[in-house]
Amino acid sequence: MNNRQFKYPDTKAYDFVVSRLKERGVNLDDLATIIYQSQREFEPSLTMERVQEYLQDALHKRELLNNAMVMLELDRLVERGQVAEPLSSIIKNDAGVFGVDETLALQIANIYGTIGTTNFGYFDRVKKGIIAKFDHDQGHVNTFIDDLLAAIVAAVSGKIAHKYA
Repeated sequence: MNNRQFKYPDTKAYDFVVSRLKERGVNLDDLATIIYQSQREFEPSLTMERVQEYLQDALHKRELLNNAMVMLELDRLVERGQVAEPLSSIIKNDAGVFGVDETLALQIANIYGTIGTTNFGYFDRVKKGIIAKFDHDQGHVNTFIDDLLAAIVAAVSGKIAHKYA
């Protein structure tokens, strides 16, 4: 049932995502740096300040927040043993045939169009900056967070491409 009295908690959702990222060691400047370094060759007038503004804009999109909350929470719940088998083992081992992590990430990457999809493929493959940390960090469940970070970077890069095209 759709509760018409429910007001979407935009600020709480944003705070949840940013807080969880910080808990996992991700500073938004880490993401802005990847975006800036990858996009300045295409738009030399781009500044880090503008990248941070674009990042903030993207992080306030409900589509991004909804997927990010689910992704961050699934990693956390699996790590704490609060997800039933066999799903827990599938996520914990980042099974190659699972694909749900990439599916949720692609929904974020597509916020700014098809270029987000190609950007996501690139960033998911090359694992630049902070993204690489979560590809190899053995102390935590990182099935969703690495794709989430690549998707955020891809989406903002797509926004920049649209802005300067």
